[in-house]
Amino acid sequence: MASNNHQSGQTAIISAGELGVDPEALWQTADKLRGSIDAAEYKHVVLGLIFLKYISDAFEARRAALTEELQAEGIKGKEAEALLESRDEYTAENVFWVPPESRWGNIQAQGKQPNIARLIDDAMYAIERDNPKLKGKLPRDYARRGIAPERLGGLIDQIASIAIGTDQARAKDVLGRVYEYFLGKFAAAEGKLGGEFFTPRSVVRLLVEMIEPYEGRVYDPCCGSGGMFVQSVRFVEAHTTGNGNGKGPKARGQRDISIFGQESNPTTWRLAHMNLAIRGIEANLGEQPADSFVRDLHPDLKADYVLANPPFNVSDWSGALLRDDVRWKFGVPPVGNANYAWIQHFIHHLAPPNGRGGGIAGFVMANGSLSSGSGGEGDIRKNIIEADLVDCIVAMPAQLFLTTGIPVCLWFVSRDKTGKKLKPAGRDRRGQTLFIDARQMGTMETRALRYLTGRDEYPLPPDSDIGRIARAYHAWRGEAGAGDYVDIPGFCESTTLEEIRKHGYVLTPGRYVGAAEFEDDGEPFEEKMARLTFALKEQTKESAKLSQIISKNLEGIGYGK
Repeated sequence: MASNNHQSGQTAIISAGELGVDPEALWQTADKLRGSIDAAEYKHVVLGLIFLKYISDAFEARRAALTEELQAEGIKGKEAEALLESRDEYTAENVFWVPPESRWGNIQAQGKQPNIARLIDDAMYAIERDNPKLKGKLPRDYARRGIAPERLGGLIDQIASIAIGTDQARAKDVLGRVYEYFLGKFAAAEGKLGGEFFTPRSVVRLLVEMIEPYEGRVYDPCCGSGGMFVQSVRFVEAHTTGNGNGKGPKARGQRDISIFGQESNPTTWRLAHMNLAIRGIEANLGEQPADSFVRDLHPDLKADYVLANPPFNVSDWSGALLRDDVRWKFGVPPVGNANYAWIQHFIHHLAPPNGRGGGIAGFVMANGSLSSGSGGEGDIRKNIIEADLVDCIVAMPAQLFLTTGIPVCLWFVSRDKTGKKLKPAGRDRRGQTLFIDARQMGTMETRALRYLTGRDEYPLPPDSDIGRIARAYHAWRGEAGAGDYVDIPGFCESTTLEEIRKHGYVLTPGRYVGAAEFEDDGEPFEEKMARLTFALKEQTKESAKLSQIISKNLEGIGYGK
C-alpha cells in the first residue's frame, strides 16, 4: 500500500493554501479508492483521468471566452452554436479540441454507470482521433483493468473537485502541480520501480539551476515522465518573470527552448506526453517509445543542454551488438555495464564549440563511475578527462532517491570551457575542473529519504543547499552576480588537469576538497591534550573493570574458558 505519511516521497511541493485545493487530501481519497489494485496499475488510471480533466477544463475555458467574443460581435443563434462547435476555433488558440462524448461533464454525469470504464476508453479514443498530436499517447485500457464501477465513479468525483477553469487557477498551474504531486506519490508507492519514471525534485532542480538552460535545445534520452523538461521550462519562466536570480534574459518573456526526449518504456512515454501537455509544453519525444542505445530517435541532434538521470549499472543494454558504434569516441563501453555508454551518448549529442560556446550536460551517475577501472572504464574516463570535457563533479548525500540507497554523483560535462557560452562572457576555465563535496548536505524528509533545501523556492535562496552548490559553480565559471569564487576546504576545490593525473584520473571529490576546517574552541593545545589523555586513561580503566565483570559472569554460567 502507498504510504500515508504526509511528508513522504519527495512530494511536499505544494500546499493547500497556495493552490486552493489540498493535494494530500486528494491523494488520500484516491488511494483509498485504489483498494487492492497495484500502485503501478492504478497510476495510469488516476493520471489518465487527471489529464482528461485538464484537457476538458481547458476546452471549456476557451469555449467561455469564445462565447463572450461572439456576443460582443452580435453573433447569435445557430451561427453562434456552429462556431462554438468548430474545431478550428480551439486549435487556433493551441487548445485541444474535445469532442462532446469526451467532455468532463459528460463523463462525470455517467460516473455511476456500470459501463463507465468503457465510456472513458471511448472518450480517450475520441480525443486521440480528433487531435493527431495525441494519437497513441493516451491510456485506453480502463475496461481491461477491471476496476469496480463504484470505485471509478468515486475517483471521478474526487478529480472533479480540482478546478482550473479560473484564470487564477491556471496561473498557479493547479492541475499540473497536482499531477506532479501524484507522480511523486506513485513513485514512492512503487518503491524501486517508481524510479523508472520519477527523479526526485531536488535533484532535478539542482541540475537545472547548475546548467541554466535559458535558451536552445534541451535533450533527455531517458526522459521518464519528463520531469527534467518541466523543471527547465519552470526555470525559464521564473527568470523571464523576474522570479529567478536576476541573471536571466527577463526581457524576452517567452520560452526559447526546444525540447527533445526519448523513453523506452511505453507507459512511461505516455505519462511524459500527458505531463508535458498539461503544462502546454511542446516536445519531440519521437513517434514511439524506443531504446536510446539501439534506436536513437534523434541521431543528428546536437543539443545545447543535456539533462538526464539514466538507470545505473545496467548490464543488459545490448552492448554486444554495438561494439562499432560511432558514439564510442573515447572507448568501447563494457557489455556488462552501461554507465560509460550513457556518458558517451550524452557527449555525442552535445553541440560542438561554435564560437558562442558548446553544449553542456548535467546528469546523475553511480559513484562507481568516478573511480571504476573494470572493463576498460578507467581508460574511457581518462580519455574524457584528457579531452578536457569534465567541468564539475558533485558528490551527493545518500538517501536522495526512492530507487536506491547507493551514493550518487552529478557529472557536468562541457564541450567548451572558454566561457563564451555565458552572457556576459564567463571565465576561461580550460584545463580545470571543479569538485564539490555535498555529502553532508540535505534534510531528512522521512526516516529513509532526504532532500536538498531550496527545491521548492523561487527565487532560489542562496543559503539553501541547492543555492550553495549552484552558486559555487556559477562563481567558479565567472558568472556575473555570482560573486568571487574561493576554494572551501571540505566543500569545493578548483583543480587542474595535472592534479587529476596525479590521482590516477579518479574523480572522487573527497580526494580533492580535503577536510573541512573546524572552528577554534579557544582551548590551548597543551591543556586539551592533557584533558583528553586523562579522559582516555579513565575510560581504559573502566573498560578493564567491565571486562573483568563480564568474564566473571560468564564463568558463573559455565562459559569462563
